Parts: sequence; structure tokens; C-alpha cells
Amino acid sequence: MEMKTVFINAAKIIFPVLLGGAILYWMYRGEDFGRFFHVMTDEMNWTWMLLSFPFGILAQMFRAWRWKQTLEPVTKSEVRSSVCIYSIFISYAVSLVIPRIGEFTRCGVLKRYEGISFSKALGTVVTERAVDTLIVMSYSCLILLLAMSTFGTFFQKTGTSLDHILDRFSFTGYLVTAICAVAVLILLHLLLKNFSIYNKVKMTLGSIWEGVLSLRGVKDLPLYLFFSVGIWVCYFLHYYLTFFCFDFTSHLGIGCALVSFVVANFAVIVPTPNGAGPWHFAIKTMLILYGVADEQALWFVLIVHTVQTMLVIALGIYAWAALSFTRRQNIVLKTEDSALPLG
Repeated sequence: MEMKTVFINAAKIIFPVLLGGAILYWMYRGEDFGRFFHVMTDEMNWTWMLLSFPFGILAQMFRAWRWKQTLEPVTKSEVRSSVCIYSIFISYAVSLVIPRIGEFTRCGVLKRYEGISFSKALGTVVTERAVDTLIVMSYSCLILLLAMSTFGTFFQKTGTSLDHILDRFSFTGYLVTAICAVAVLILLHLLLKNFSIYNKVKMTLGSIWEGVLSLRGVKDLPLYLFFSVGIWVCYFLHYYLTFFCFDFTSHLGIGCALVSFVVANFAVIVPTPNGAGPWHFAIKTMLILYGVADEQALWFVLIVHTVQTMLVIALGIYAWAALSFTRRQNIVLKTEDSALPLG
């Protein structure tokens, strides 16, 4: 392997970690983490956090069941729901280490345990991403349009102006925002430039196209749409219920939660592990806009992100353990990637 290739691959792993770490360091430098543990143990209502967990789990399960629907028309065979769920759990967990690698990991798990062509499975993931993008863009535009009146009312009642908000940003704050924007542009450039990466995992364009067209063969389209919408409703509830864990956010209402949720969705486009850094910065900024104190906003984003990340890790470990007791399907692949061993 050429040194240039090694360097590029290493940079894809190291840069997201360094970027996320740098933003977190800037946000929390000089903070008293004793206060962090005090908030977690004495000022936080864990009941609401625990109530949010089922929605985080259900979002991943909806994604697995939806994926199963798109796989079956392509593979012409029954795919076990349990394997789909385990593969999704693992994909989220491994993406904490290397952003975006989960898409390939779940296809690898499916190939190993179900004998499904890697390339065809990855083609259905392309379909998923297209559908998710459409949903996210639709509700984001709607929420932001509705929020304009909310912002106007907020500014009028509080006497806050945009200049006043911008004054609260330091030079470093502007710098972080600019870095995140540049990182998004670089990511989009690399995705467009290196779309042939799919061929590097022994996949043909024909298989991708077959996966993209898989929606035509979905047996129960209303159920598919239910899962698609349900994924994002659960993501939102998983986030929104955490507002009630703290006195300083419990009064903010669903409007603040919706707007900050949308802003966070765009922030995590920046490729850092589980959105660490950009997610914190985006949510903190929105909470401050709604009147939450800087320090309280800092602790909110750190606690919520940390706990929800622990849930993702726990689900990944559970899925890994469950797969060790799962029987592999005895299927011989007759596809373009049949040379790849199932075991």
C-alpha cells in the first residue's frame, strides 16, 4: 500500500478525533469537573433520562426493521430481524471509533451471518440515506420556518438583539464555527470525489442500483414509511425527554427542543465520533439563545451526550455478545463478491 494511501486513511481516522477533541477542550477548558459530577448526582432527575432510553433503542430497532424490508426484495430471501437489529446496534457503536464506518460494518455482519451479498446490502444503505435525507430536510425546513416567529417573540419579550447574541461569541467561538463549516465542505468534496470507494469493497454499480431500486419491491410501503418517520420521532423524544432531567431546561418547552434538535442534526454532519464537539457546541449555543446560563448549558450537553453515548456502547456490546450465540445461515453466495469468506 502506498504511503499516500496510508496517510489518507490514517487522516480519516485521526482528524475527526482531533477535531472533536479540540472543540471539547476549548468548550470545557478551565471548568470545574467536580461541579459536573455534583450536577449528575445531586441536581439531575435520572427518571427522565431512563425514560428516554427506550426511544433511543427503538430508533435503532425501527432502522433495523426498515432495513429488513428493503433487503428482502433484493436478496429474494428471508432475513432474520434479530441479525438486522444486532448489526445496527454494532454499527452505531463502531462509528464512535471511526465515523461513518458503521455503514460498512453492518453490511459485513449481515454477510457473515445471513450470507447476504455485501454490495447489495450496501446498495440498500444508499436507499436509506436518501430517504433519511429527504425526511430530515423536510422537517428541518418546516421547524425552522415555524421557529422564526418564536425567535421574534423571544427577542421582543427579552429585549435581546442579534448583535447582543453575537457579542457573546468570542473569537475562538467564531473560529470553531468556521472550522466546522470548512470540515463539512471538505467532507462533501471527499464524498463526491471518492464515490468509487464502494468499488473498493468489491461492489458493482449494478448491485448499488439494484439496492437503490429496492423500494419498488417493498411489500408494505405504509409500514416502511411508518418506520422511516418513527426513527426520527424516537430520536427527537430520546433527546427531548432529557430536558426534564434538569431544572434549568425543564421549562423550555418543545419549541426549543425542536429547533435545537434540527440545528444539532446539521452540526453532526461534521465527521467526529458520535458528533462529539459540534453537537455540544450547537446545542449549547441554542440553549443560551433560549436563556439558559452558559455553565448550565455546558453541563447539559456534556451529561446528555455522555450518557446517550454510553447507551450506544452498551447496545453494541450486547449485540456483539448476542451474535456469538447466533447461528450463521448456510448460504453459498453466487455473486460478484462470492470470493469473500463467510466465516
